[in-house]
Order: sequence, then structure tokens, then C-alpha cells
Amino acid sequence: MLQIYNFMPNLNTDIKFLTGVGEKRADLLNAELDIYTIEDLLYYFPFKYIDKTKFYKIDELTAELPYVQVIGKLVGMKTEGAKYKQRLTATFADETGYIELLWFKGVKWIKSSLKADTEYVLYGKPSIYSNKINIVHPDLEKLDDYKSKINSSLEPAYNTSEKLKTSFLNTNVLRKLLQTALKQTYNDIAEPLPFEIIKKYNLISLKDALVNIHFPKNNTILSKAEYRLKFEELFFIQLNIIQKKLYRNNKQNGYVFSKVGDYFNGFYKNNLPFELTGAQKKVLKEIRKDLGSKTQMNRLLQGDVGSGKTLVALMSVLIALDNGFQACLMAPTEILANQHLETVQDFLKGLDINIALLTGSTKKKDRIKLHNELESGDIHLLIGTHALIEDVVKFKNLGLVIIDEQHRFGVAQRAKLWNKNINPPHVLVMTATPIPRTLAMTLYGDLEVSVIDELPPGRKPIKTLHFFDNKRHKLIEFIRKQIVEGRQIYIVYPLIKESEKLDYKDLEDGYDTITREFPLPKYKVSIVHGKMKAANKEIEMQNFAKGRTNIMVATTVIEVGVNVPNASVMIIESSERFGLSQLHQLRGRVGRGAEQSYCVLMSGYKLSQEAKKRLGTMVKTNDGFEISEVDLKLRGPGDIDGTQQSGIPINLKIANLAKDNQIVLLAREAAQSVLDHDIKLEKPENRPMVNKLKSIFDLKKKWSKIS
Repeated sequence: MLQIYNFMPNLNTDIKFLTGVGEKRADLLNAELDIYTIEDLLYYFPFKYIDKTKFYKIDELTAELPYVQVIGKLVGMKTEGAKYKQRLTATFADETGYIELLWFKGVKWIKSSLKADTEYVLYGKPSIYSNKINIVHPDLEKLDDYKSKINSSLEPAYNTSEKLKTSFLNTNVLRKLLQTALKQTYNDIAEPLPFEIIKKYNLISLKDALVNIHFPKNNTILSKAEYRLKFEELFFIQLNIIQKKLYRNNKQNGYVFSKVGDYFNGFYKNNLPFELTGAQKKVLKEIRKDLGSKTQMNRLLQGDVGSGKTLVALMSVLIALDNGFQACLMAPTEILANQHLETVQDFLKGLDINIALLTGSTKKKDRIKLHNELESGDIHLLIGTHALIEDVVKFKNLGLVIIDEQHRFGVAQRAKLWNKNINPPHVLVMTATPIPRTLAMTLYGDLEVSVIDELPPGRKPIKTLHFFDNKRHKLIEFIRKQIVEGRQIYIVYPLIKESEKLDYKDLEDGYDTITREFPLPKYKVSIVHGKMKAANKEIEMQNFAKGRTNIMVATTVIEVGVNVPNASVMIIESSERFGLSQLHQLRGRVGRGAEQSYCVLMSGYKLSQEAKKRLGTMVKTNDGFEISEVDLKLRGPGDIDGTQQSGIPINLKIANLAKDNQIVLLAREAAQSVLDHDIKLEKPENRPMVNKLKSIFDLKKKWSKIS
């Protein structure tokens, strides 16, 4: 039974007031582990557990054994060596024999903390030196202390930093602090989940979960504790997301686009370049329904590169125009904004629609004219970069905002577009980075989601090949053959210059090699990288886009924003250097014409297991959603592009979106059920849940209305 102190600090008590911490240790816990309160400490979970059910006798120890436990006494200690290179040697004994213990770090502190002729529980890894068994840097705990603490056969191990270790805040000390915290605050741990949810989903109490996540008696109770804490973490995220969605649906008035008129119908009849795919038609129907309702649209449009998202977005713009509203399209780079301008102008030839471009490069005199025309309503569609969110940019009647590659923008940046009209405009955010279902449900669960999962007719799947460096001569011949057939080639490098630290191919060396293999005047090569001036970059891009050059040597600046249907080969050097999402984006630069396209992944021989998995996945499939699932499992949600900018706290403490998808679904079901019965969470029985929700999200900036 857990011993309860008569006087207990609060869970919200500053960590410095916990017995054994103090000011200095509190500062370290704040800085290194983001632990500020006792509750923060309780939610700092172990990364592994050590099975301590077995005890050994000294005469049973061999160097082949893993970590072992032994009960015995210290019967002698001595310090040897110079002042700054001291080592501590101790003799440890039980009834079967003796063993030598050695410490090379923290000698002074360790020696002062140990007492001769005292019984200890020793834990460490046996090794052999001079034909004798010894243990280097063992853990020693007084037997009396071991017996008095919360008993657990599985001992928790905690991640710490070098700063913490050098200040003697190692895993053992954290374990002791957690013992103290649980004893002193046990009665303060309130149950935040309603009884019905605990019963329906077979959850143990929060008190039992927190005790057993740190000090489990066995694997069975540990699994129950993990499940309870994962469920709770995901439940409150889902509750927050669904609340935001309900607020928007019930409170957020939207402009009603009641008609589909001349702009839309004229385009559909005269300008539509090809028959829409079934997926595009389905998504347009969903968008039209949103725009015609009385609530503001907030929709995420997912689709692979080349699936036709821009065309769907443009047709949504035409509906806005038919109803007397303006629209804007924001892209993360000038290259992509210019690309959208060219694409849209090509689509809208012959239609009386005024389109303007606003980027960081727009000249001052052009800006003044643009601002005036925008406020008068003469500009129907404004395309641009971050420049669109500047306060000086004012619309006459902004009704629709489209954000491309939305993960490139922070929440605060996206929020500024909401204030460009009296009521917030309808919002369509687009991404060519497919998001796994569980991640989308957690990051963007407050958005309606549309998916374009078909490629336009006539597109051939891209063939992806993986070559090691010894196939480079074959690669050169392949490039020559493609150029003879009239095709163009991308060659992408991870680095601009050679690096002393990274053994990867670099652009400068690659450019020299390519220009030797493909010399003027027969061949022409463009070069593009992030350190070039914008004007020079644009010239090189245009030379390639218009077919004046055969090969583009580049870094990942061409990941988005270049649409060259004649480019049929993407070669990615040191492809093991790139993540799956980036590889998929780069591959999407080709395959835009009717000809067969190829993606060649070049790599060295030394590949990690993860790199092999990434490259193997690219060769196996073109399906962006399948790739995103593998990416999520390999990297985790916190590393997927844009998750840190979504406004959702994705730094999960215990749940794993790659592995716990079933718990995500159950947690969402439970959250929805609660709100179905108490939409405002006003019932008395839900008060603990509301308090917990506030404690989690009140510390975050309030982006409750922002996509």
C-alpha cells in the first residue's frame, strides 16, 4: 500500500519545492526536461524498464551475464591516481565471495555517499579484467532504502542529459524524486475522465496509471497503465479538436455563395483543358456544398503532386467571383507563386478576370497600383507569398482564401488572412504531402478533409530505380539517350558545397562533372540553388522550363514550384540523405507529360536499415499515402513536415500516432460521445474534464478559429 504523507504539496507546486530538488536542480529540470511542476515530473515517463526480479550470488557472476543484482556489503574502499584522474576502487562481498567495483567519474561524491559495512543492493554489468570479475560504475542502493520504496519488479529508466548527469540528476535520482512526488501528491491526483468512459473503455484509474507507469509490479499492470495514459492523452487532443470544429459549425458565420454563374460555367464550357477525374468532381461537389452553406468553409485538400489540386482550387475561385467576392492564393515561395500565376493565366485565357501577383520582389510603384486596385475590387484574384498577409494589403470583399503547401506557414501567418474581411473568408488549404489518417485526425481533425486520389488520364506511373555509385556510367548513358529523345533531366544534390562532416555528393562538384560529360555547344546545363539571387534563379528556371537547357542541376529548391511536362527524369544524388516525404515531392517534378518518366535514386553502399527501408519504399510504390504511412512509422509525427506549425501540441508524451491508431479512433469516438451529450461541457460531472482540458491547452496560444 502506498504510504500517504499527512502534509502534501499540490500537483501544481513548483518543482523546486519537492523534497530533494531545490533551486539549482529545479533550474536544470526546467531547462533540460521542461519540468516546472510536480505534475510535469509525474508525466515524465520512463523510456524503458529493467527487470529486477532475479538476484545473483557473487560466485554465480560471469562476464557473459547482462546487468545483474547482488545483495552484499562494502568491506573496503580506496582512492588511487592523481587529483584530476582519480579512480575509486571498492570491495563488495556476500557469503559466497568478493568482487571489485570501480568508478572513474564523480569519485569524490560517490565516495562520500557510500558507507563501509553497510548492506547494499548492487546493480551493474559484470566484466573481466586480469582474470577477475569486476563491475565498472555500478549503482548501489542501501538495502533498507530498497525495501522501503514502492516495490516494483520492473525498474524505470529515464532519459537524461549530460548536464543533468554531471549535476548528479541521473536516472536513479529521477526515480527517487518520482517516489517522493507520488507519495506526497497521491491524494491530489484527480480523475479527469467521466466514469462512463472509464467503464466503457476498460480503463484503470489515473492514480493507478501514474503509479504503475513509473513503478509497475508486472508487465500486465504496466500495459494497462500505458493504455490508460495513451487514451487520456489522445482523448483530450480529440476533445479540443472536435470542440473547435463544433464552434466553427455552430457559431462561425460564413458568406453564402448561392450561385454558380458565368465565370464558372464559361470556364467549364470553353476553357477546361480536359475532363475532370472522378476524384476532382467529388471534391468540387464537397467544396460547393460548403460554400453554399451558412457556415465558413475550412477544408483541407490532399492530393499527390500532379493530381489536379490547382484546377479544383481555381474552379472554387470562380464560384467566389460569381458571387461578387475576391479570392487570394498564398504560396510559400516566389517560384511557386509565379508558377501558379502562369498556370492560372493559361487556364483563364479569354475570360474577363483580373489576376495580380504580389511577392517580396514586387516593386514599390507596382505595389501602390496593386493596393488601390485591390481595395476598389478591380483585382479579382491575388496570387502571392507571405506578402499577402501584410497589414497594408486590403481587399474590397475577400471571400475565399487558398493556401498552398499550407504546412510551410505558421498558424499566426495563416491567421492574418482571416482579418481581411468583416467575417472570416472561406478557407481551402492544400497539401501535396499526403498525411496518414491518424495524423490527419490529430493535426487537422477540426477541418473537413477532401482527397484527390486519382491522376489525370494519360499520366503514366513513374518508374523508380535505385542505383549504387558503381552504376554511374550506365546513368550517364541513360541521360544521353533521354536527351537524344528530346527529354529534359533534373539532377538534385543535398549539398551546395563539399562538406568535411558529411560524405554526400555536392552540387558544385556535380555541376563540374555534368558539364564535362555533357559539354557545350551540344548540351546546355542550368544550375539552381538557394544561395543564388532570385533574379538569376528565375532566369535559370525559365531557361529550363522553355526547353533552352537540357539538364537542371539543383538543390531541393525545385522541390515545389517547377512544372516542366517535358522533364522526364529525376536523378537524386545521395538519396539516402533525404526523407521519404522529400523524395516523393522531388519525384513528383516529373511524370507531368505523356512520356514515360523515371526517378533514379543514387546512393553509396553504406546504408542504414532506415535508409534501405526509405529507398525500398520509393522503388516499390508511387502511392503518396502509403509512403506517408511508412514515413510516419520511421520518423514519428513530430518530424513530419509542418506538424510543429499546426497549432496542435504534437509532442506527445506517451502515445505514438504510428502505432496507436486504434487508440486514436477510440479516443475520438469517446470525445465525440461526450460532446454529443454535453456540447458546451457544462454538466457538473464533466467539470474535472474541463479543468484538465484547460490545464493542457490554456498554456498554448489560442488558435481555436485558425486552420
